[in-house]
Amino acid sequence: MTGAQLALRFLLELASLVALAVGGYGAWSDGPVALRVLLALVLPALAIVLWARYAAPRRKVREPVALWYGVQLLVWGGSVVLLAIGGHPWWALGLGVVMVANTVVLRALGEWSPAVER
Repeated sequence: MTGAQLALRFLLELASLVALAVGGYGAWSDGPVALRVLLALVLPALAIVLWARYAAPRRKVREPVALWYGVQLLVWGGSVVLLAIGGHPWWALGLGVVMVANTVVLRALGEWSPAVER
């Protein structure tokens, strides 16, 4: 079961990038298209950099632990909020529920903490 939950977590990480792009584009519905496209590109790119540096299993920065939690909350929470603001509240709700459920299961299995090394 752990392997399936970790695979789901990876898919949720990818889904959060898509949600950041879709939400970033849709959050400013009456804004200039060029800026909306820029948001749709920059937000996932920024999330990738932050995740790789502070939240990924093979991350470079291991301390402080609060940073690990904070980046995950920022990226996942931001993707859900932006998706809702961008006009997709039901997708945001579904994504958020699956993210929370997956995190709870992985935490119960001992696979979700900053101490987990890969």
